[in-house]
Amino acid sequence: MPTVAERVARVLAAHASEVFGLLGNGNAFVVDALLQHTDARYTAVRHEAGTVASADAYWRATGKLAIATTTYGAGFANTLTALAEAALARSPMIVLVGDEPTAGRRPWDVDQAALASACGVPTVTVTVDTPGADTVHALSRALRERIPVVLALPYDLPTVETAEPEFIPELAPGNLLLPDADALAELVGRLRECKRPIILAGVGARDAGPALSELADRIGAITVTTAPARGLFAGRQLDAGVCGGFSSPRTAGYLAQADLVIAFGAGLNQFTMGFGRLFPQAELVQVDIAKRPTHPAVTAHIRADASATAMALLTEVASRESWPGVDPAEVVDAQFDRGDTPEFAEDGRLDPRGLIAAIDAQLPDARLVCTDGGHFIGWPNTHLRLPSAGSMLLVGTHFQSIGLGFPAAAGAARAAGERMLVVATGDGGGLMGLADLDSLVRTARRATVIVFNDAAYTAETTQYGSLGLDERPMRIDEVDFAQLALGVGAHATVVRRLSDLDSWATWCTARGEGTWVLDCRISGSVIAPYQLEIMANLRDAVNHPAAD
Repeated sequence: MPTVAERVARVLAAHASEVFGLLGNGNAFVVDALLQHTDARYTAVRHEAGTVASADAYWRATGKLAIATTTYGAGFANTLTALAEAALARSPMIVLVGDEPTAGRRPWDVDQAALASACGVPTVTVTVDTPGADTVHALSRALRERIPVVLALPYDLPTVETAEPEFIPELAPGNLLLPDADALAELVGRLRECKRPIILAGVGARDAGPALSELADRIGAITVTTAPARGLFAGRQLDAGVCGGFSSPRTAGYLAQADLVIAFGAGLNQFTMGFGRLFPQAELVQVDIAKRPTHPAVTAHIRADASATAMALLTEVASRESWPGVDPAEVVDAQFDRGDTPEFAEDGRLDPRGLIAAIDAQLPDARLVCTDGGHFIGWPNTHLRLPSAGSMLLVGTHFQSIGLGFPAAAGAARAAGERMLVVATGDGGGLMGLADLDSLVRTARRATVIVFNDAAYTAETTQYGSLGLDERPMRIDEVDFAQLALGVGAHATVVRRLSDLDSWATWCTARGEGTWVLDCRISGSVIAPYQLEIMANLRDAVNHPAAD
């Protein structure tokens, strides 16, 4: 008879081929079972946060389920920031962890189910009688509900034999939410009456990309995406790029003229909505699997799958002309209409706009971009070109965290395939996740790391330093990331001027393999436009506090 660990491993491997793990007492036997009895590929990471962050990144890039695995207690607790991020991003995965023995909690055990629940994540506990069925239940919930699920393996069960019959189950697909007929008819009526429609797509509409492009072409709509979904409409002439804080002034101008915005699979957070300023004269229709509207500006909510709704609309709407008075050839480059990109800022350090534009020009077209959180995200999100949906992984933005860039990079590397992986991080977040720079170097076939190094937590200096708060806790001694990179086997360059990119650029052109870290000494005086928007809202809140 198989052991519980073998049973769990075989069922998991039938539905997920990638495992990201860090070994400990609680998961040693099940990891061994995965390696000895299945074809799953195991990638070792150096910090437990990297197990979940990598599985999250892999899902975002591929739409395929992955497994994260850690030991119990402290090992599981180390995943919580990444777990909360994955839950908020609605990234399904299995988090396979050790847990307290069936006899009861030991002095070093904690209530792991409660910790997971606090992050919005359910727990399924493996039993000796039905370990395979328990695993199927966890897999089904993850895919059906689009959430991470913790699969808890009590410490005393992995080596115990189970009498459960062997089987490799089929997972029933989730029910496709179809749009209500009356709500669809009302939307068709709005489309017939409007003059300047916009289709806004989020990551929840990734599978609907072709149908939404066809719909947009038919109704003459300008398309935009949320920041994580950028690339969904790559190559479409009437695509204006990102909606929200990363919009160019020209894109924001189109948004202001719209009379109807249909948001497919987009959460409509404050950043996508530009703090409520973007659509001054438009009706906003939200098509999403969420049970209710996710923003007060929504005028009509259709609870349905994005792809199903787009296909239904295609059977109902007729072709019409594009926006009146808009030249499609002008819209196509709106995302990158950003003005000057100088090499140096006034303080003599690199201007991040000129730096990222120069890097973009040298990167191969086939690329996958994975970013940490922090002020610097304003630069790759506004200047790097993306070839397709799933080409931009904004890890940490849902939970407003930093430090998950390197932990997510191994998962992104597994997803990148032949593409160049581009990992962007700030110096603060880079130091927090530094252990998994090693995981990236061991895993990636071809990777470029961009460290925006300005010796500060720049989101804090720009927001709170400008309010007069003491900046000493917001500053970082300048760290030599190039030397750190050499220590784990990467190529590395300190970049103080654009000509310092030459050796890396030659490597890119020659399709060199390995990881190259660009330690870019940028100016902290150049503030990203989205950050200026946040600062304006913060000042308003400080100067006009809400009444009790």
